[in-house]
Amino acid sequence: MTDTRNYLAIDLGAESGRTIVGSLKDGHLSLIETHRFPNDPVRLPDGLHWDVLHLWSEIKTGIGISSTKFNRQLDGIGLDTWGVDFALLDRQGALLSNPFHYRDERTDGMLDEAFRRMPRSEIFANTGIQFMQINTLYQLLAMALQRSPLVDVAQKFVTVPDLFNYWLSGEITNEFTHATTTQCFDPRKRDWAMPVLRALEIPTHLFGPITESGTPIGTLLPRVAEETGAGEVRIVVPACHDTGSAVVAIPAQNQDFAWISSGTWSIMGAEVPKPHVDEKALQYNFTNEGGVFGTWRLSKNILGLWLVQECRREWSRRGEELSYDEMTRLAAESEPFLAVIDPDFDGFLHPGDMPARIQKYCADTNQTVPQTKGQIVRSALEAIALKYRLVLERLEELIGKRLDPIHIIGGGTKNRLLNQFAADATCRTVITGPVEATAIGNILMQAIGLKHLGSLAEARQVVRTSFTPEVYEPQKTTDWDEAYSRLQKVMK
Repeated sequence: MTDTRNYLAIDLGAESGRTIVGSLKDGHLSLIETHRFPNDPVRLPDGLHWDVLHLWSEIKTGIGISSTKFNRQLDGIGLDTWGVDFALLDRQGALLSNPFHYRDERTDGMLDEAFRRMPRSEIFANTGIQFMQINTLYQLLAMALQRSPLVDVAQKFVTVPDLFNYWLSGEITNEFTHATTTQCFDPRKRDWAMPVLRALEIPTHLFGPITESGTPIGTLLPRVAEETGAGEVRIVVPACHDTGSAVVAIPAQNQDFAWISSGTWSIMGAEVPKPHVDEKALQYNFTNEGGVFGTWRLSKNILGLWLVQECRREWSRRGEELSYDEMTRLAAESEPFLAVIDPDFDGFLHPGDMPARIQKYCADTNQTVPQTKGQIVRSALEAIALKYRLVLERLEELIGKRLDPIHIIGGGTKNRLLNQFAADATCRTVITGPVEATAIGNILMQAIGLKHLGSLAEARQVVRTSFTPEVYEPQKTTDWDEAYSRLQKVMK
């Protein structure tokens, strides 16, 4: 009989944050959510920002609640967040400005500007990352072009989780998995892509040494320890990119699987032993992000449940409150395939009136325009599932083998209609769960970093032992074949 180990996962998503304590004993993991809080962006005169001071306050509240609930017996604390966003520190380590939100409009047009300075193919050869205007590289380019005084004053670049890890421990780090999301990192050299940074006139002195996932970086700073009542808890950097942590928690038993991290974004990929930085990956705009223990995530971002979330926000703004369960029920009752839409259409990226944007997209592509809430939501869910099929086909082409089953992890697994659509669209068995994959992966990487678990394989065995998945088998695939052909025509 072994002692119970308690690990606190601080998991910050694009919509909300939470603290979850995982208790590990005899190869079984149990979870208790101790605190949840919204993560709302703030629009200022200069653009859209994250409210990191509010998040920091909520993080400390979560640590305090967790420590009290577990009698000050926390073995570790680990933090993960969404990708690409960052902060700049001055020479004394002070935060210079609230970090910008990746959906801020200042990166509009930055891809073309970057390609004027370095060819697209050369940027990909040096970074292996999917081209998206939200990437850190184009945020930094926008700051350089605008001659932001912050760039002149800054001494350190830190991603958002690096910032919070610094405030927790006093140690400035650049965690590996999060660094690989920036498009400022060379996956083959496992270091910053200096030729790209120089070509885009981004100061290279900002970028520090890389810290590997699972590294203990010290203990909770005395002032934070006192304020939260937590004492000297070890701080471990897990896979600080939320997808990196989530993939750790996939209960896979073989290597021939695809995975989808389903949430605001759907990220679809495969776990591979080395980055794919080649012409076909460039053509298909795939990304190579770092995983744990020498693995890589060959994947592609898909604008996922953001479409549904923005519809809900717009209807709420109009005084029409709908739960996600109610929206899904209305979608299930609506006609299938009224229209097919590309969820990654540029017009869907920024916050705004998503129902009207979906209707306009359908009108502009000469399709039936969905009118009811159920029709609009169903069109969005079908769109996500159809895009899964396109990405899966290209992923299998890149790695040269069939991927089956598809593991879907993350909060989006609660949408059972989308899970069934994914199975139908791809004609693959879909296995969903665990829902809290990101927090679980975060916790398991803490356990490995503190030498309470020995390997990734052992961590995934804990997941299989502790959580029961749901299985979806494909149905009615002929209808999906026809819809997929329509999508391919719309996208040309």
